[in-house]
Amino acid sequence: MLATVSGSTTTVVLVLAVFLAASVEMVEALTIVVAVGHTRGWRSALEGTGVAVGALAALVAIFGPALVRVPLDPLRLVVGAVLLIFGLQWLRKAILRSAGYVGLHDEDVIYEKTVASLRAEGASVGRDRLAFVVAFKGVFLEGTEIVVAVLTLGTSAHRLGLAISVAAIAVGLVALIGVIVARQLSKVPENLMKMSVGVMLVSFGTFWTGEGLRVRWPGGDTMLLVLVVLYAVVVTVAIRLTRKPPAPARGRA
Repeated sequence: MLATVSGSTTTVVLVLAVFLAASVEMVEALTIVVAVGHTRGWRSALEGTGVAVGALAALVAIFGPALVRVPLDPLRLVVGAVLLIFGLQWLRKAILRSAGYVGLHDEDVIYEKTVASLRAEGASVGRDRLAFVVAFKGVFLEGTEIVVAVLTLGTSAHRLGLAISVAAIAVGLVALIGVIVARQLSKVPENLMKMSVGVMLVSFGTFWTGEGLRVRWPGGDTMLLVLVVLYAVVVTVAIRLTRKPPAPARGRA
């Protein structure tokens, strides 16, 4: 019974981590594609997007099966370290944004900057190479982070198929919403999502690094939930302690 509960806990946290990570990166990629499509034309933008998706699928097909065959303990040790690095980077940026030291990630601003840059290049005759390259680069770079999350989380939990399915659902859902609402992507609470992903990645990283070192966690996989709560509390305290004080109000003349 306890083993079943522990396995269910790992699966739930895995699904949430992959879904949120894929959603965040997909929002950023979709912003770039929409800007390119509106400004330079949809044909080249969609072609660049399609080639990038194909390249990312090839990466998963090549490296996924190879990672599954790696012995579990060394794999979890390496993957745990990678997840800790990625998770701490996400948390650092999210904490600085929440504390007021770094501006919040604004998709509208990114959209306008991309549009201005593309318009400055002038119109293109025939196939638009610039639109193709910008769309490809945006989707491939953001998608690479999705691939890393899927491969590391999925292979370490021995649930690569589940991780791929969850990521595909997240990508498809964000794409559908993007088609419907187009430029309303700024309404997505992206910093909160990134903070949640960071907490989960660091939790998984800590847990699997311990597993790779043969640490016997109390409660088994249920310890993941304890780590998630613990890191969430630490992040909340860190934001409160580092919050930028409000600027002093100007006195009346």
